[in-house]
Amino acid sequence: MAIPGNLSTEQFATAFTEFMEQMTMAARETAAPGVYLELLSAHFGRDPLSVDTVSHTFPWWRHADVDIALTTLFPETTPTGVRYAQGSEVSFSELLTDRYQQFETGALAYETMPVGHERRRRVIVNGLWVARYKEHAVAVLQTKNQNFGYAQSQLEIMCADESIGDELSQEIRRCMDLHSTLRGEYVTLAGSTLQDEALSVRFHDRPSIRPEDVILPSGTLARIRRHVLGLSEMKTQLRDAGQHLKRGILLYGPPGTGKTHTVRHLIGENAATTVIVLTGPALGNISMAAETARALQPSLVVLEDCDLVAEDRDFGDAGRPLLFEILDTLDGLSEDADVAFVLTTNRADVLEPALAQRPGRVDLAMEIPLPDHDGRLKLFTLYSQELTFSPQGLRDAAGSTEGITASFAKEAIRRAVVNAAAAGRQARDEDLLTAVAELMSDQELLTAKLLASEPEWPVEPDEVLEAEDHPEP
Repeated sequence: MAIPGNLSTEQFATAFTEFMEQMTMAARETAAPGVYLELLSAHFGRDPLSVDTVSHTFPWWRHADVDIALTTLFPETTPTGVRYAQGSEVSFSELLTDRYQQFETGALAYETMPVGHERRRRVIVNGLWVARYKEHAVAVLQTKNQNFGYAQSQLEIMCADESIGDELSQEIRRCMDLHSTLRGEYVTLAGSTLQDEALSVRFHDRPSIRPEDVILPSGTLARIRRHVLGLSEMKTQLRDAGQHLKRGILLYGPPGTGKTHTVRHLIGENAATTVIVLTGPALGNISMAAETARALQPSLVVLEDCDLVAEDRDFGDAGRPLLFEILDTLDGLSEDADVAFVLTTNRADVLEPALAQRPGRVDLAMEIPLPDHDGRLKLFTLYSQELTFSPQGLRDAAGSTEGITASFAKEAIRRAVVNAAAAGRQARDEDLLTAVAELMSDQELLTAKLLASEPEWPVEPDEVLEAEDHPEP
């Protein structure tokens, strides 16, 4: 391209830039005002570009809470749908300037989100609430924001009176917590905002596991229950005495000994408790989970297999191990927060140095060991309740299975039934002892090891195993 006259390249670039700016200004002056500029100008009685806005961002799995809060606060308001070109950023600034006439009003767009076990709610994806709050004109833009590949719930609040805007922000948060779909629910967090897999929340039916079906050494379950559940029942007395309510408990022991089963028993004991379970990559969202637990207390936060992140620096602040971030988050909650953290690990030796460097975060550590003879007898008895093995047969099975896990006992019972059914009869003592001998043999050494491995939490994305399906007592 030839440069006209005697202009240098720099002079031409400057002149061309000025020309483009003038053309843009002329286009704006001649363009019809955008529909949202007209709408909000009439609502506020002034240029809405001069009205302050406040932005709030929430995890996408709290978008249903946002939707419920706005519906509660503005019951007489019908929001307006926001239609726009794909890839556009939705904000008050973009709506009002609308440089390319890309936004227009239209029907509301919805998504369905889980709001409980087998329950869903239709929520607004992008909507504009033009309303009044305490006789003041306000506008709230409710949108889904795709940030770095994962979804967030975005709120923008426009109000001419700064104090009223702040008050509305607080009231929205209060309604979100008061009417939260997570309150009193049992959920697991999956994925991570820092990985390719998007963070999601899954609701589960609360398990029902009787205390007598949790086979632990004498007194162990009672101490665990008192620390996790009992302190909630005594919260008034503790607060009056100036004692803290937040607490941390560590359950440690070999795989398959009943740590997960014990936690599920605790989950089922108090239907009013909000339960948040993190495992695997989701442990990186501990701060988010702790904030939600505090807002929805009484709460129980379960951190599975913490030894797996003892040295993981992928998510830690400034390259610190993620475990340190978890322990510091526990310490950061207010003293009167009725939140219990339960950590589980197969490798207490890995966690011990970290706990020593961060004292006070965990105030009770309980070993969940391999069952002794009495424990094994209780396991065989528990899993054979519908069968006709003799007391002596069960004692013989318990006596010959030192070092086994609960899942081993359950599989031995099942295999005895299978072998007897293949022979066309009911299972007898000899079938049980034969099954035990098979599983204890060198040929099935790998099977025995696999039976000692605890499953991931949960085993299936949309369900949690009930007590009778779990491979542990």
